[in-house]
Amino acid sequence: MKLLIIWMFNAIALIAVASFVPGIHVAGFAAALLAAFLLGLVNTLIRPLLLLLTLPVTLLTLGIFIFIINGLLFWFVGSILRDFIVDSFWHGVLGALLYSLFSWALSSAASQLMRK
Repeated sequence: MKLLIIWMFNAIALIAVASFVPGIHVAGFAAALLAAFLLGLVNTLIRPLLLLLTLPVTLLTLGIFIFIINGLLFWFVGSILRDFIVDSFWHGVLGALLYSLFSWALSSAASQLMRK
């Protein structure tokens, strides 16, 4: 049940990101749910492999290269789905940053509500 609530909050965070960043477009809540699911899947399966492969560059840049990886994965998911569009790489970087902030805030608020 908690996983479904977090998934819903991630979809809401994705819609919020689309309202803040002009280069990110989400067609509706169903598209946001699908995009949030695919982003979670990509971040679970592909991101650890990319982080491992780019570890030397990440160490040289003191971790800043992780923003590039996150932006690339966000842009990648935007290129796969028809109803979730990320216009450019830099929109992907900004979108990934805002998405992580919004989903963190919503998830922590949800966990606080579930504890009470």
